[in-house]
Amino acid sequence: MQASTSRRPLRIAIAGAGIGGLTAAAALHQRGFDVQVYERAASLGEVGAGLQMAPNAVKVVRALGLEDEFRKFAPEPSVRLSLTWDSGAVRERVPMREAMRRQYGASYHTAHRADLHALLASRVPERAIHTGAECVGVEQTASGAVLRLAGGRDVEADVVIGADGIHSRVARQLFGEREARFTNQICWRIILPMDELRAAASSLPVPMDGSEYTGWLGPSGHVLFYPLRGGELLNIFAGRVSSDDWAEENWAVPSDIGEMLTAYAGWHPAMLQMLSRAQEVYKWGIRDRDPLAAWVQGRIALLGDAAHPMMPTLAQGAAISMEDGYALAHYIDRGRDDPLAALAAYERERQPRASKVQRQARDQFRNNQLNPPPLPLPVDWIYGYDVATLPDASMQPAHAS
Repeated sequence: MQASTSRRPLRIAIAGAGIGGLTAAAALHQRGFDVQVYERAASLGEVGAGLQMAPNAVKVVRALGLEDEFRKFAPEPSVRLSLTWDSGAVRERVPMREAMRRQYGASYHTAHRADLHALLASRVPERAIHTGAECVGVEQTASGAVLRLAGGRDVEADVVIGADGIHSRVARQLFGEREARFTNQICWRIILPMDELRAAASSLPVPMDGSEYTGWLGPSGHVLFYPLRGGELLNIFAGRVSSDDWAEENWAVPSDIGEMLTAYAGWHPAMLQMLSRAQEVYKWGIRDRDPLAAWVQGRIALLGDAAHPMMPTLAQGAAISMEDGYALAHYIDRGRDDPLAALAAYERERQPRASKVQRQARDQFRNNQLNPPPLPLPVDWIYGYDVATLPDASMQPAHAS
């Protein structure tokens, strides 16, 4: 058993101020820890696009005491509407609001990433978030760990968390490079004023008021519409499988609108009309990686995309990252006197679940390529999970290797 550090709050350094990193920071701060977050970006500005917040993610928001504020900007879609790509015929119409709450104990929302990011950041002291601070490496020490920043600064802590994203420097240093397989799927993201949808109402194949979660499904792609920012904005996600195209694995790369429209030639005119209204379009390529078998080495642990970069087919990347962040705080809180045991318990709890979601996202992607696609894979085990009910697992003493 490690010597007690309970005479002072544990010092925890987090590399990365994304959704997962800020969830961890908010939950740790809530529990009285000395947490500092280091983000390579120069600011935490208005970035990102739409997120789908399934009930398991909303339960994390609830556990942080943020649900009322969250609901002010995160719409709750009324129905899930599935339309045929060319005719616009209704394939399926499924109520969402009451059904989600009744079945999973929480509602399903859609949110602008920047709004969720700002809400999480509001629960972390401003002095604890350091921008323009790029992680370039980590190191174990006899009694803790060091986060190394560009420019030569070292941050000493009791625990270091790598929440530095899909191209994590911490993950590469701990576990080496991982093969990233290009799936031949290109995705585009657009955000429009919701008034654009209302202006196109007469050309839509079915009535829409913007409260719907709408999916246009075709033989080689899909296009999703859903509301953001209290219904003021319409998020459009367009995924297209192509054997010839390639794109960077970065959702902030500007794209040509004409290229996107060409990719959907022959789809329903109303859907194309909505795409053509875009002023800005961003494109990226989807890659697949195998799950990591381990997330922890000594006093250093991974979280979020650094641990389990996911394909977007289950819309669970942000949700599982938020679960990670809350679970990390839970186990560190329960294992204040033995951070090694706390991180080992965190890994035992989170790695199997996140890896299973990661693999199902891959399987769902493969199913989506079939014509016709089979029924979606079951998500009850994902949506029904509540990270706030984690057991107070006994902390087995752990030792650095």
